[in-house]
Amino acid sequence: MAINEEKVAHPPEEPGLFHRFRDRVRRNPLLNTAWRAAVFTVGAAVLTGGLIMMVTPGPGLVGIVVGLAILATEFAWAQRALHRAKTAADRAKEKALDPRKRRRNTVLGALTTVLVAAAVAAYLGVYGLTLPWDIEDPTFWT
Repeated sequence: MAINEEKVAHPPEEPGLFHRFRDRVRRNPLLNTAWRAAVFTVGAAVLTGGLIMMVTPGPGLVGIVVGLAILATEFAWAQRALHRAKTAADRAKEKALDPRKRRRNTVLGALTTVLVAAAVAAYLGVYGLTLPWDIEDPTFWT
């Protein structure tokens, strides 16, 4: 037997402290412009850091997403870009979890590991623990 629950109308919740603060800032044009400029500066800095980390060591994708999320709090174009980034990430996740592609990637990873181990073993067999830049007579290569 199904129990029918009555839907109780909940009173609207009061806005939080941040929302009240933001509403107050929006009413003053000068403060609103300063707030948006500050959000843009911080978001652009984080986004730029994420882009730099794409070519240097660091969590580049995280920086890009966080930068877009900061910018999306004030700018519609950043909301659209963040939505596209989330959609692309969901597609990539589904593609990565595909069993056939996962199996292929596992085989390729294992094969690469075996090849790198063989190359390291060959190097150690020829030169021992000597570093490449300390080899005085590389007769093996000539």
